[in-house]
Amino acid sequence: MNNHCLQPPTSLEPEHLFSGRCVLVNGPVIVGAGPSGLAVGAGLKRQGVPFVILERANCIASLWQNRTYDRLKLHLPKQFCQLPYAPFPENFPEYPTKHQFIEYLESYAREFEIEPRFNESVQSAKYDESCGLWRVKTAVCKDGSSIEYICRWIVVASGENAEKIVPEFEGLQEFGGSVLHACDYKSGEDYREKRVLVVGCGNSGMEVSLDLCHYSAIPSMVVRSTVHVLPREILGRSTFELGVSLLKWLPIWVVDKILLVGARLILGRIEKYGLKRPSVGPLQMKNTLGKTPVLDIGTLSKIRSGDIKIVPGIKKFFHGGVEFVNGETLEIDSVILATGYSSNVPSWLKENEFFSSEGIPTSPFPNSWKGKAGLYAVGFSRRGLSGASMDAIKVAQDIITIWKSETKQKNHSVSVSCNRKCRS
Repeated sequence: MNNHCLQPPTSLEPEHLFSGRCVLVNGPVIVGAGPSGLAVGAGLKRQGVPFVILERANCIASLWQNRTYDRLKLHLPKQFCQLPYAPFPENFPEYPTKHQFIEYLESYAREFEIEPRFNESVQSAKYDESCGLWRVKTAVCKDGSSIEYICRWIVVASGENAEKIVPEFEGLQEFGGSVLHACDYKSGEDYREKRVLVVGCGNSGMEVSLDLCHYSAIPSMVVRSTVHVLPREILGRSTFELGVSLLKWLPIWVVDKILLVGARLILGRIEKYGLKRPSVGPLQMKNTLGKTPVLDIGTLSKIRSGDIKIVPGIKKFFHGGVEFVNGETLEIDSVILATGYSSNVPSWLKENEFFSSEGIPTSPFPNSWKGKAGLYAVGFSRRGLSGASMDAIKVAQDIITIWKSETKQKNHSVSVSCNRKCRS
């Protein structure tokens, strides 16, 4: 990699002092080795642009490998989940399993010779106006050492689901039973015949509740707010695919009405089971609030049969049970928090224009991929893997164009505020 060693300036501001190793990257630094980061890396690799991918975990796609349950399958058909330049194998089913998707991603990384730097956690990333470059500081998990990367571009690909959300509940410490987040749930094997409270009614909450039923557990699911539940398929066609096709010809509110009519015909009136639909349509809600509708894969039938009980919001926990906001109580053995995830970008990116305080780009799709001063974002468009792939192509092409233009110019030196020599 065509990196350069730079001598430190004679005087330094305190914030520029750094005692670790300093690396100048002749290309972008990509934060995150999930599908988004891999897709950007593949696009750059195809055009010979050097880059560094930093990953805090010890593997690619750590969310999929370490924080998902065993029974998980892709919610959408595989053609909407494949990354750029490499389709899924033809022998994969329409809805690949978690393990098949991981196999696909590992093959993808091998094909494009992407080698992330694992076990490096980004502590901060800040644009240095004095030299027009980004300073990305990491901590190496294995030995606690520090590295600072100096780069022209930074691609934030750490995703919308970097950190689990764990709400505080009154009395939870006195509950006495097992409590874990859905990211730590693998299967219902350990919950046979146990009374389990699943907190959350999104796709994770619905599917964890269904999985518990397969292991003869007794799940109750907390439904505190409204939720859109759609069939995974309508007339033998993916609901998502149908919606995407209709949006080419019809306004979003009309498509929403069509999908809801189809859902009513196939699923019936879900309100009588304690599931209230929002007033805003499913696609419009996804676009404006980022809330994904639930695609039913069998949970509703278990709700109808009474195998999954719907309960209201939680007031407080007590030893061996829970009290709900309506005053009813329920004795339970375990709690699974399907309470979602959040971005962790604000904890390390020292920038307050492009990203909001919630760690999501302030500019809506399709302008959520590019900020100022060489800052990019991939995987934050709230459009799943297909949206991440679209962003990745744009980001890679933008960087490639600038990189090739600059490399054609004659070499010129840059000044970097760093108190150590930079090395590759």
